[in-house]
Amino acid sequence: MRKAQYLLFLTFAAVLAATGADDATARLGKATAVLNKMTQSGHDIRTGELASADCIVVIPGFKKGAIVVGVGHGRGFISCRNGGNWSAPGAITLDSGSLGVQLGGEEMNIVILSIDKDMRSKLLSDRFAIGSDASAAWGNGASAHGDPNAKILLYGQTKGAFAGFDLDGATFKPDDSGNKALYGKTLSNGEIVAGATAPPSAQAFVATIAQASGR
Repeated sequence: MRKAQYLLFLTFAAVLAATGADDATARLGKATAVLNKMTQSGHDIRTGELASADCIVVIPGFKKGAIVVGVGHGRGFISCRNGGNWSAPGAITLDSGSLGVQLGGEEMNIVILSIDKDMRSKLLSDRFAIGSDASAAWGNGASAHGDPNAKILLYGQTKGAFAGFDLDGATFKPDDSGNKALYGKTLSNGEIVAGATAPPSAQAFVATIAQASGR
C-alpha cells in the first residue's frame, strides 16, 4: 500500500514538473513574440535605446485590476549583458498593489530597460521596487512621463492604444518555480545571468534580444 502511494506521489510530482516546464516555455514564447513586435521598425522600442541597455525585463500579459484602484501581477524574464552577449533568462515576477489610472481587467505587455549597470545587482536581488530603488520613466505613449534622468525605461503595449499607468511601488521578485522549471534545479537570477547556459526553449528569446539590440 505504501509503495503504491509512493509511486502515485512520484507520478504526481512528475506531472507537476512537466506542467511547470510547459508553462515556462509557453511564457518564453509569448515574451519572444512581444519583443519581436515591440522592437520592429517604427514600433515602441528604438534600437538605440535597447543598444544602450544593460538589462531587459519582458512581462507578457501583465494583468491589471479594476478601474482607478486595483492590483497587477505578471510573470516574465530578465536578461543582462555579459560582454558582447546577452545572458540566459532568469524568471521574474512583477507585482503592484495600486496602478492608478488603468483599464479594467485589461492585459498589458510590458518591457523594462535598465540603462545603468550599477542597477543590475538590485534588479537581480530578492526584491526591487520601482520608485524607491530607482526612478523610472515611460518610453512610449501619450502619457510618457517621469524623471528625465531615470535609469529605468518602461514600455507598454495593449491590444488597442497605449494606456500608460504608474508603476511606482511595483516590485520585482525572482520566480523560483519558473527557474526550476526551465533549468531543472534551483538557481538564483544572479547565477543564471552570471553564466548559466540558456536551455533550448530560451534560445529564441536571447537571439531576439541580440538581434533587436544590434549585438
